[in-house]
Amino acid sequence: MIFAIPPLAAETIFRIGPILVTNAYINSTIVLALFIALGLVLRKRSGEIPDKIQNFAESIFEVCLGYVDQVTKDRRKSIKFLPIVGSLFFFILISNWIGIFPGIGSIGRYLPIHGEIELVPLFRPANTDLNMTLAMAILGIGATHIFGILAIGFWKYANKFVKLGDIWRSFRKGGMSIFVAFVEFGVGLIEIFSEVAKVVSLSLRLFGNVFAGEVLLTVMASLIAFIIPLPFIFLEILVGFIQALVFSMLVLVFLSIATMEVQTARH
Repeated sequence: MIFAIPPLAAETIFRIGPILVTNAYINSTIVLALFIALGLVLRKRSGEIPDKIQNFAESIFEVCLGYVDQVTKDRRKSIKFLPIVGSLFFFILISNWIGIFPGIGSIGRYLPIHGEIELVPLFRPANTDLNMTLAMAILGIGATHIFGILAIGFWKYANKFVKLGDIWRSFRKGGMSIFVAFVEFGVGLIEIFSEVAKVVSLSLRLFGNVFAGEVLLTVMASLIAFIIPLPFIFLEILVGFIQALVFSMLVLVFLSIATMEVQTARH
């Protein structure tokens, strides 16, 4: 059996008015539904005597909180950051692992594509859609700025990027301080571009690795359907975990840096 190489863009399965529902969106919705169902179950059991499911969930929570503590060195920050970082980690992880399940990429419906009738998969790994990874990157980096402003104040945080206050004070001092202030002003502008670069790098790294894995599995399944693809499936399980860990840990590091005082951040 020959499997088609997935295109870069997620395919549209159907429309709801002006809204296009893609196969990657269907996968992300399934993952979200799983999280909601698990959350409702844990919430229902929280008032009862802890059972195996609740104990398992609490142990995972403690492990995650411990890893976050190693980065933040502050339990209060860890408790604030864990909902965002943990949600990103588990969403990416489960999305990646669901993409390995049988039927993902092979079960579909025939739709007209570029004038021809082709089989379009109903399910596609959510992180093989650049829109999804870009949205998560914007969410993560946007959260760093919100937490940064809440932690050290708007003006102090803005001074990391637009150092107009330093220029004004340098004119009062005169001499070499004026030159240094303009250099720091230029560095602040570079920091603004670096924030955009963070979004681009986070989204493209996750998208590129997951999409490449999907293409690899498709090619191997096309060559030999049994036995040979198994090592690559185990490799994708590992890669899915690593990519989820890298994405979430980078967001955590950015959150920790953003909530430092300006003087501390310069070091």
